[in-house]
Amino acid sequence: MRNSLADQTHSLAVALGANQAGPAGSPLQTLTAVRPLLEGVMGSWVQSIEGSSPGTMTPNGASSALTLSWSPLQQTAPVGGPLDQPSYLNAVLLVKGLALNPEPDAALQLLDALQHLEQSFGRNRLREERWGPRPLDLDLLFWGELRLDHPRLTLPHPRLHLRCFVMEPLLAAMQASTPWLS
Repeated sequence: MRNSLADQTHSLAVALGANQAGPAGSPLQTLTAVRPLLEGVMGSWVQSIEGSSPGTMTPNGASSALTLSWSPLQQTAPVGGPLDQPSYLNAVLLVKGLALNPEPDAALQLLDALQHLEQSFGRNRLREERWGPRPLDLDLLFWGELRLDHPRLTLPHPRLHLRCFVMEPLLAAMQASTPWLS
């Protein structure tokens, strides 16, 4: 099994974080509620890009060819933003087995889907403070070897390697998937 970031050419990763109550409740309740929805978003996105038939989808919408590997939840101190904000709860979803060739338009479509999911959990990017508290944060970290410098999305994530709260869960997801207890 390959467990190096350099070997993730057919993978993508999404970081999840929350440190503020939202419509689903506490950060723990939010991340627990968003997990199956994010799996469905990934499956629907793959289906829309590949043009797969519905028969290749699992009940939660994930493509049967995909392997979804979840890190454990980790509580971490906030980085940047207001000094008095609460701790974050973080995790990473590593999606393996993508047959899609990484390409900018598809990455931007996924970004749109992730931001729509954030909004449904109470995030308002227009009103929030940079690096401030939020009910849900979803960041596309990388997609294979795609390099993208777009006004809306930079891949790989420009601060990925500087953030232990992302790297530790990512490395854990590369080792094995972890169920979460609600």
